[in-house]
Amino acid sequence: MPKDVIIVTGSCGRIGSAVIKKLGDNYSIVGFELLHALYASANEELIPVDISSDESVAQAFKHIRHFYGNKITAVIHLAAYYSFKDAESPLYDKITVQGTERLLKELQDFEVGQFMFTSTMLVHEPTKPGEPITEESPVVPRWAYPISKVKTEKMMREKRGKIPIVMLRVAGVYDDQCHSIPISHQIQRIYEKQINSRFFPGDLTHGASFVHMDDLVDAILLCIEKRKALPPETVLLIGEPKTLSTDDLQKKISKILFDKEIHTYRIPQWVAVIGAWVQCQIPSKSPPFIRPWMVHLADDHYELNVDLAKKLLGWEPKKNLEECLPIMIHDLNMDPVAWYKKNGLQMPYHLKKKYNAQEK
Repeated sequence: MPKDVIIVTGSCGRIGSAVIKKLGDNYSIVGFELLHALYASANEELIPVDISSDESVAQAFKHIRHFYGNKITAVIHLAAYYSFKDAESPLYDKITVQGTERLLKELQDFEVGQFMFTSTMLVHEPTKPGEPITEESPVVPRWAYPISKVKTEKMMREKRGKIPIVMLRVAGVYDDQCHSIPISHQIQRIYEKQINSRFFPGDLTHGASFVHMDDLVDAILLCIEKRKALPPETVLLIGEPKTLSTDDLQKKISKILFDKEIHTYRIPQWVAVIGAWVQCQIPSKSPPFIRPWMVHLADDHYELNVDLAKKLLGWEPKKNLEECLPIMIHDLNMDPVAWYKKNGLQMPYHLKKKYNAQEK
């Protein structure tokens, strides 16, 4: 008997690969990716698709109809544009907003059980410690990435037709090896004892929610399993309800690395802006993670109430960042070169030297 068909866009990304590994034994998976890449499951077919192209998306769905028929159990839409390099980019509209619209347009002629979109908790207005965000909290995105998600959510409601939609407003994703851009850079600064690891241009009592990859994948799987019981338009926050403050993270990372807590000093934002700008101008150095436009976001606080996900899906996170920090830092200490490579970090001189020696 043929297995139910699930389409995963961005299937070769970190989340896509993890989702397919979880679903691959029970469903027939079709991955949409820019290029053929590594297969995450024996039950997966990869189709090269450029979601910024009308023709490419139309051809992909012709293939789906010919080989899989008219019925699609779920579309897990992960492909989107995301970059910390620039505050603005036309690719947010071209890929995230218009790309999603192209998919929905082609899907109108199919029988689709569910269209799932990975949005972000950052669509919401930042809050204060002790005042968690709910799905009904004000939507006030603060930069281009969450703005593109808000635009896409609005478009989905208008153009979904009869297709049930789920919008997962996801916290920052990490795993046991880290694979989180902000967390890995924070660990790097403290590990290398950089001077800027001791300073922060925002409220040190504020922070952001995160979610472990395993918990996110479980939430996605539950959405599919419970799709017939969900409202036709469902919005869910997916993240850990406990948010560690910047100061908490600083101290915990330092304690695990050096068995002592770091003291962090708050500095004026204008000082941080100038410092970030100067670092960006140094030609012999790779651009820093912190860009001038990010500094005004330093005070933002994201703390989540995930009661609705618990009610509708029976989901709540099984892991938490506080318990996983020692695991990811142990991984760093065991093989710093590999950890830096896995997390896409610029190696300091002593690690570069070690890496070059390993490559010879």
